Amino acid sequence: MNISLGTPPFPIVAIADTGSDLIWTQCKPCTNCYKQNAAVFSPNSSSTYKTVPCQSSACDSLQIEVGSYCSSNDGVCQYEASYGDQSHTKGDIAVETLTLGSTVGPRRHVAFPKMVIGCGHDNAGTFSPKGSGIVGLGGGSVSLVTQLGPHIGGKFSYCLVPSSAAAEATSTLSFGQSAVVSGNGVATTPLIPDPSQPTFYVVQLEAVSVGSKKIPFHGSTVGETSSGNIIVDSGTTLTLVPTDFFTQLSSAVESQVTGSNKTTDPQGYFNLSLCYESGPKLKVPSITAHFKGADVALTMENVFIKVSDTVACLAFYGNDDVSIYGNVAQQNFRVGYDLQKHTLSFKPTDCTQKFF
Repeated sequence: MNISLGTPPFPIVAIADTGSDLIWTQCKPCTNCYKQNAAVFSPNSSSTYKTVPCQSSACDSLQIEVGSYCSSNDGVCQYEASYGDQSHTKGDIAVETLTLGSTVGPRRHVAFPKMVIGCGHDNAGTFSPKGSGIVGLGGGSVSLVTQLGPHIGGKFSYCLVPSSAAAEATSTLSFGQSAVVSGNGVATTPLIPDPSQPTFYVVQLEAVSVGSKKIPFHGSTVGETSSGNIIVDSGTTLTLVPTDFFTQLSSAVESQVTGSNKTTDPQGYFNLSLCYESGPKLKVPSITAHFKGADVALTMENVFIKVSDTVACLAFYGNDDVSIYGNVAQQNFRVGYDLQKHTLSFKPTDCTQKFF
């Protein structure tokens, strides 16, 4: 997503991630930064950048959420965060003005002062050079969603274009009233809050249907008090499910696919186990995700991911650690979060079209 930091505004392109909270960007001076295409943010060039001091309630309150700590000689509150793919970021906690584009009112941009951010000086992992950091959209106190607070009424939504879309097609991220997902075809399920893990958006998946075969889902609960069993995450590609469920799911899909030959993933990056020669002859069964109170019918592009020009693989993966509803399954849906009503809504949508 596109944001700007500082005064004057410095443009940043960062990963929008509902599975984490911290907003951070690579910062000068870089002691160990990954290569990025755009210029790196320089705190010295912003008149509104201010580090958070070590001996402060703000630094103390961030210890659990973003791993804040104090070890530098300059008295600056520092952070260290890591992600599921072992990528990491380390740097200084600061407050800074963050600017977003606006589609409402006379101003084309709206500035939000004194937003808590991470200024990353040591960042490495699987980050793309196209991006400069991460914008956390989770439920924790330092996420963009929480910090925007009353400005957006606890509402945000996104519409992810499919991977097959033209290169110029862009996904849409909305906040406030423009983020409300309504109308015909909307399926809504409860968001299940868990105070022990406020970052994650957790729902209850009851079953998945493959054609006429309905497979009950018995994922382990997420958190200490939650009855939810799967995390909805824009920052994870595949949908991760328990291995026994994956075995049943892949077997049901395989028994109903027609018109194409099985093959293997030529890249081997994801180690995906059910792959077919892609093309117009490949026919897959209807697949529906049955959330509590919401049946979400998936298309072929939600279920299979193209790993090369000629091969498509089932975009599910067996994993017994945690269950995650990934972003391939969310493509071409408006996915709306209402944190006041504690609901998550899905509406089938051509996300290549603008709708406001």
